Amino acid sequence: MSLSAGQLNELTAALADRLYLQVGGWHLYLGDAGLAEPLAIECAARLDQGAAVCARQALEAVQVPIGGGSTRLPLARLVPAGQLRDLEDVLNDLSR
Repeated sequence: MSLSAGQLNELTAALADRLYLQVGGWHLYLGDAGLAEPLAIECAARLDQGAAVCARQALEAVQVPIGGGSTRLPLARLVPAGQLRDLEDVLNDLSR
């Protein structure tokens, strides 16, 4: 399944406002962190694999620069488990 530009923008907006990464007790929403669009692009490339697989693989594919870019971590390591389920829900809604 490929997404139109409008659908990709809608997915980006949904991810920006709904998902966050967590560091310590702080929540940083993906839109504020500049990570919503890269995650949406990764998800769009994997939608045909189903929401659960797509969500996990996309979170692993997005690399988050830490410490000024000297280190990178997969977004999957910074997102709480509940956020993975939220991402799956967003992707399920998109494929309907």
